[in-house]
Amino acid sequence: MRRGARSRIPWLVDVAAAAVFVASAVRSRSRQVGPTEERIFRTFNNGPDAAFFPVWPIMQMGSLAAVGVAAAIEARLRRPAIPVAVVGTAVWAGIKVAKAPVGGRGRPAFLLEGVHVRGEPQTGLGFPSGHAAVSMTIAGITSVGRPLWARAALHAGSTATGTARMYVGAHLPLDVAAGWAVGRLAGQMGRRLVVDS
Repeated sequence: MRRGARSRIPWLVDVAAAAVFVASAVRSRSRQVGPTEERIFRTFNNGPDAAFFPVWPIMQMGSLAAVGVAAAIEARLRRPAIPVAVVGTAVWAGIKVAKAPVGGRGRPAFLLEGVHVRGEPQTGLGFPSGHAAVSMTIAGITSVGRPLWARAALHAGSTATGTARMYVGAHLPLDVAAGWAVGRLAGQMGRRLVVDS
């Protein structure tokens, strides 16, 4: 692949992420769950209860505490930690503020029958997923300058976080997809801060 074409890939992915977010938000405003979305959700939510023990720590990769841990690790490795702390915290707080005006859709248990809710029941609105957004933001920023295997592992962790949120009954697929989209865009912003550091 030519260098010029390679340099356009991140930009195209950003455009795709923005499109995913907008399309998901429009669909979310209907307060309905389509058959395809429900089918995807049930695939994860109907998993065995025994999986909750290993799944719980995976979900924490999208928490505010994970932002602090990631920033501390970056600082320990003498890498730029401030972009992780600032952008990660901003995404965590921004998602909470944006839920009502952007999506307004409730949690799966309020929209579907027979949802398996595991762990502490989630309250409030579900769209978009803050855990998915935060974990993808962290992955995007901390992957700068790391080898391919490390970048793949970081993004796999974010993917696992989003699917874990469906497993515990906290989010629907569009919630997670929109969260990943926000995280992608925020991560790119954070990456620029790292490069300029």
